[in-house]
Amino acid sequence: MENNIDEIRYLEAKKRVKEIKGFYVHLLVYICVNALIIFLNFRDLEPGESYFHWSNFLTLIFWGIGLAAHGLGVFLPNYILGKNWEEKKIRELMEKYKQS
Repeated sequence: MENNIDEIRYLEAKKRVKEIKGFYVHLLVYICVNALIIFLNFRDLEPGESYFHWSNFLTLIFWGIGLAAHGLGVFLPNYILGKNWEEKKIRELMEKYKQS
C-alpha cells in the first residue's frame, strides 16, 4: 500500500516538473524570438527614425500576456479551481458514466 502511495507521489512530482519545464521552455522561446524581432526592427530603421512605434511591441505584449497566464497556471497553487479539482471531477464523471 505504501509503495503504491510513493508511486502516485512520484508520478505527481514528475507531472509537476514537466509543467515547470514547459513554462521555462516557453519563457526561453519568448526571449529568443522577441530578441530577434527587436534586432530585425532596429536593423530596418531609417536614419533618425524612432524605434518606439506601437507596432514594434504587439508580439511582445500579446505573447507576454499569454506567457504570464502560463506562469500563473504553473506557479499559483490551483487557486481558481481548488486543490484536487481534477481528481474530484474525474470521480464525478466516472460515477456519471457508471449510472448511464
